[in-house]
Amino acid sequence: MLQQAALSTAATDGFPEGLAPFDVLHEIGSSLVSSDPLHFVLARIVAFVAAVIPCDSCFLYTLEEDKLILRASRNPHKEEVDRLRIAVGQGVTGWVAEHREAVAISERASEDPRFRAFVNLPEDRFEAMLCVPVLCANRVVGVINLQHRDRYEHTQLECRLVSTIGILVGAEIERARLETENSELSNRLETRKVVDKAKGILQRDLNLSEDEAYRAMQKESRQRRKSMREIADAILLSDSLRKSRPQ
Repeated sequence: MLQQAALSTAATDGFPEGLAPFDVLHEIGSSLVSSDPLHFVLARIVAFVAAVIPCDSCFLYTLEEDKLILRASRNPHKEEVDRLRIAVGQGVTGWVAEHREAVAISERASEDPRFRAFVNLPEDRFEAMLCVPVLCANRVVGVINLQHRDRYEHTQLECRLVSTIGILVGAEIERARLETENSELSNRLETRKVVDKAKGILQRDLNLSEDEAYRAMQKESRQRRKSMREIADAILLSDSLRKSRPQ
């Protein structure tokens, strides 16, 4: 019989205690119709998985280009989320992404020949782990990694259930990731347009070349510790206020 854990974290507020596996799948299915941002989606998935299997740690990596990037964690790893990168094939997590196969280790996980420790993640010293691929359109888009401090024998049902979750949420993760990328691209394009307008104002008012105007903005950005977008916005605002003054 599948073991179930009581839910106590903020991420799982609203779920009944002793959540049954198919209740979790129902909740995941319901969430697929939403259009939430990437990190919210990933946090929900981590909560789902931790609700099904009583693990001490749960990580979710997304595959972006050729790297697995830590995007969500059950434990607070603010300094590592969005920064820790694992190459495909590196460690157990990278092996799972490369071979598209789940790995269940019941004890002495650090002795597995595929294992690789990361000094910033103390969970790598845990005893047992379950690692499954997240799939979308028959390709890997991420990896779910569960870890246990003590020896833990994952049942066949648990392995199949987490693997099923990996299949169900793959499309949602890919959708959220692509939307995030599109939003970031849109912001970069908008920033470029604003910077170009600000350069034009400096060229006009200070009789500078385009390159000189850009370097002047870069210097202000460094000295004031502001982004180029903030410097450009300030230049545009100043120009707008000057034009609106009574003659």
